[in-house]
Parts: sequence; C-alpha cells; structure tokens
Amino acid sequence: MSRSNTRPPKPTAAELDLLRAIWRLGPSTAREVHQALQADRPDMQPATVLRLLQVMHGKGLVVRDESQRSHVYAAAHAQDALQTNLLGELIQKVFAGSGKALVLAALDGHVSERERAEIRRLLEQGQDDSAGRGGKDHA
Repeated sequence: MSRSNTRPPKPTAAELDLLRAIWRLGPSTAREVHQALQADRPDMQPATVLRLLQVMHGKGLVVRDESQRSHVYAAAHAQDALQTNLLGELIQKVFAGSGKALVLAALDGHVSERERAEIRRLLEQGQDDSAGRGGKDHA
C-alpha cells in the first residue's frame, strides 16, 4: 500500500484520527470519513475533514482517486508500516533507543490484567519457538 520505499511522513494527531478511520473503512470520501469520526470527534466539521485530507494528500499520507465526482481517499501507507515508523521515532526520542524502557513504561499502568496475561502467553510462546531452534538468535 506504500507509495514508495521512503519513510512515511509523520501525521499530526488530527491526521492520525483520519488515517485510523480510513484504515478501518478502506478507501472513502471525505463525507464518509467525517461520518466515521462523529462518535469520537463530534466537534470535527465536514470542511475541516476535507481540508485535512487535502493537506494529507500533499504530504503523501493519503492518495486520492479523482475519477469520481466525490474524490475517494485511501491511506498511502499500510497501518503497520506507519505505526512501526512512529514507534521507532518514539523509542529514539523518548526512551533513548531502548525498546525495553518503552515496554516497561507501557506495562506500568497502561496495560490491563487481561492484556498482561496475553503478553505473558506470547512471550512464553516466543521462548518455546526459539528453544526449538536452538536458543535465541541474538541477545
């Protein structure tokens, strides 16, 4: 879904709200994006959504199909690629490059008990997988 191999531009908080709606809906008109945002952002006006989508198009965050009367916008980058890029920046800027520090901070008050149990299960499953391959590939 990415337009090129370059790093995706960094979206603002409002742009990220629109991207989440587009990732959930798929290619959408400005009106459809506005409707999807109404529950969480009732203050967001249709003209604001359209203006943001136009800015996002200019930044390369969305692509626009102009073949129909109402333009259809789609995310220019896959959700996981953009999240990975933003997470990498966050780890570098806030946690001095330490993924461990990020995880510990996230676990301290930001994770429910159910999520902790799921994380434990995934970690144990990962240990079982690496034990089957003869241990960890790297420290």
